Amino acid sequence: MKKFLTLVVSAGVVSAGAMMIAGVAQAATLDDVNARGYLQCGVSQGLPGFSNADDNGNWTGIDVDLCRGVAAAIFGDANKVRFTPLSAKQRFTALSSGEIDILSRNTTWTMTRDTQLGLNFAGVNYYDGQGLMVPSGLGITSVSELDGANICTNTGTTTELNITDYFRANNMSFELIAFEKADEVVAAYDAGRCDVYTTDRSGLAAQRTKLTNPDAHVVLPEILTKVPLGPVVRQGDDQWFNIVRWSLNAMINAEELGVTQANVGSMMGSNNPSIARLLGDEGNFGEELGLGNDWAANIIKAVGNYGESYDKHITPLGLARGVNALWNEGGILYAAPIR
Repeated sequence: MKKFLTLVVSAGVVSAGAMMIAGVAQAATLDDVNARGYLQCGVSQGLPGFSNADDNGNWTGIDVDLCRGVAAAIFGDANKVRFTPLSAKQRFTALSSGEIDILSRNTTWTMTRDTQLGLNFAGVNYYDGQGLMVPSGLGITSVSELDGANICTNTGTTTELNITDYFRANNMSFELIAFEKADEVVAAYDAGRCDVYTTDRSGLAAQRTKLTNPDAHVVLPEILTKVPLGPVVRQGDDQWFNIVRWSLNAMINAEELGVTQANVGSMMGSNNPSIARLLGDEGNFGEELGLGNDWAANIIKAVGNYGESYDKHITPLGLARGVNALWNEGGILYAAPIR
């Protein structure tokens, strides 16, 4: 007998039908940030491990660390950043309008974003894939058992597009039901209104912690599609694009070179040329960004290297490094060199 189920889809990327034409940067963003005295960073409305606020309004997560790192690179102070929580529907409008300087919100890099929205992705800070979670009591073991489902989705996400592609390619029928906010999707699934929840696999691990009985749910084995997540800026300001991109690269290179939050001070004056360039002892790489030559050292002092950020925020979700391990440790994480 065919089971009739409801899927929940969450987070990701705006659909083509929901896109807005984004404006490009009209002025030097770095000048605006310096004049304001702080960085304005767009984050999620609450996704543990990536960007999540506690009861006192303190934000944590790898996306948050990236923004704090950029603030440290500019000001030498990681606290000079303010966070704006945004839904999937709101995020690109907020960036294109100038409400935020950088979008660091578990956002998928796609060609549409790069070519039609007036935006640029500055890199990938988490390689993900779309998955599905079901209550273990249903006995579902594969996506192939979900023919005829109602699919609940966040408005304006690639998750919606991906599940549509998957069902179409496999000659399966479905019906879409849209939610705007991720917490609405979680609440619907937890209440039994939706029987299957699909989003990025990292998102499943994060949102699972919000369920009444997290252990009563299982993630199906299939990975539906590639989901490269990363920070986004407006097109038209190459300097700002480079600052954000190289802030991320600095964190990745620091891990590869063994430079940590604890030892960055003692690494100053290193005989290793790569470390010397990273920490500003050799060359004028910071000046080329419009920053001080201690820009990368300040990032590492403030938030650590990429691995430290991952271990602090993502590992507690039960997610192994996997493909997000360094390229020389079995993963695909790789940053261009500073030289």
